[in-house]
Amino acid sequence: QVQLVESGGGLVQAGGSLRLSCAVSRSIFSIDVMDWYRQAPGKQRELVAAITGGGITNVADSVKGRFTISRDNAKNTVYLQMNSLKPEDTAVYICTAVVGRLQYRGQGTQVTVSS
Repeated sequence: QVQLVESGGGLVQAGGSLRLSCAVSRSIFSIDVMDWYRQAPGKQRELVAAITGGGITNVADSVKGRFTISRDNAKNTVYLQMNSLKPEDTAVYICTAVVGRLQYRGQGTQVTVSS
């Protein structure tokens, strides 16, 4: 079992920044992949960024150059640094963990970007 707790969401003006955190209940070295997804009303869930157990990262083209995924191994926490936010980034951001064939997810944190 893996428990995930996201935090750091909120309301920000366009052009601003937020850093989301995902606290993991076990060593992140034991996690195959940690992902950040987002879900906006009326839109499909979108994979925003991912980081593997080996530290390889990837971000979606829609956020490349603005968002960065990273982790703190000692704190078992994964971060999503979001800069130059746009109104279209408004969504619930959800952290997931893949372990083998299982995927765990957190409750999500709301990010709202005003124009």
